[in-house]
Amino acid sequence: MTRITVHTTDTAPEAVRPELGALAQQFGKVLNIHGAMAHSPVVLHTYIAFQQVIGDYGTFDSRTREAIALVVGNVDECTYCQSAHTISAKAAGLSEDQTIAIREGTVDFEAKLAALLDLARQSTANKGAVKDDAWQTALDAGWTDAELTELSAHIALNLFTNYFNHLVETDLDLPAAPGL
Repeated sequence: MTRITVHTTDTAPEAVRPELGALAQQFGKVLNIHGAMAHSPVVLHTYIAFQQVIGDYGTFDSRTREAIALVVGNVDECTYCQSAHTISAKAAGLSEDQTIAIREGTVDFEAKLAALLDLARQSTANKGAVKDDAWQTALDAGWTDAELTELSAHIALNLFTNYFNHLVETDLDLPAAPGL
C-alpha cells in the first residue's frame, strides 16, 4: 500500500496541476506514479524535464528506450516500472516474449540490442561500473561512444522512477508484467 495519497488534478498543488493534467491526458488517467510525484513539484517537474530532454535530444528509438527501461526496472526490482514499460515496449513493437527475454537478460533476437542491454544491466547493477569487454562488445555491435554515453541518461531516468516507486511504495494501477 502506498505511503502517500495519490493526487488528482483537483487535489494536486497548483504548481503541478497543468503538468499532471497533461500526463493524465497522455495516459488516459492520472497514473499512481504521477499522482504521487505531484506531492512535490520538484519531483514531478524533474521527471517531466528528464523526459523532455531525452525526447528532444536522445537518439534511441522508442523500442530501444523501452528495452533499457525494462532492464533497469528488472535489475532494480521495480514492479511498477516493469509493468508500465512492458505496456510501452509492446506499443513500441516488442512482443511480450521479447519483453520477458529483455527482463531476464536472454535477448537472442537482436545482437546489437543485446550488447547495449548488457551494458545497461551491468551499469544498473554495479553503480554505473561496466566491464571493458562489455563496452567493447557494444562498440563492436555498432553502437557509438555518443550512444553509449547517452545510455547513462536513460538509466538515470529509470533509476529515478524506480527509486521513487520504492520510496513511496506506489500501488500498481496497470496490468502486471508477466512473471519471470
